[in-house]
Amino acid sequence: MSNIPTDLKYTKSHEWVRVSGDTATVGITDHAQHELTDIVFVELPDVGKQIKSGDTCAVVESVKTASDIYSPVSGGILEANRLVVDDPALVNSDPYDSGWFFKIKLSNPAELNALLASEQYKAQIGG
Repeated sequence: MSNIPTDLKYTKSHEWVRVSGDTATVGITDHAQHELTDIVFVELPDVGKQIKSGDTCAVVESVKTASDIYSPVSGGILEANRLVVDDPALVNSDPYDSGWFFKIKLSNPAELNALLASEQYKAQIGG
């Protein structure tokens, strides 16, 4: 069974969001990294880039496939996690902590209301 922390918000496309003030940290879920299997490459958005909720903003490649990552919220990229670029396996081993993708300054915090709570996400993936 996938690990689904209760303090995060989720998207139907398997991204997670951790909010602290007006900053959201984004990554992919434990379920998503299990489905992808061994992640070998991560491409992240540039710091300063403005993105809208639902925009493709990153790419993850595994030994099986390449997958687009969609931003769950709108705003400006504050930080990209260079650790996962240098060591993509962190996304597999620690998706909710050291395996995060980027931090974004929220331009529309109300968008968070459209995201899934942990129980909703668990139901969606059949957990």
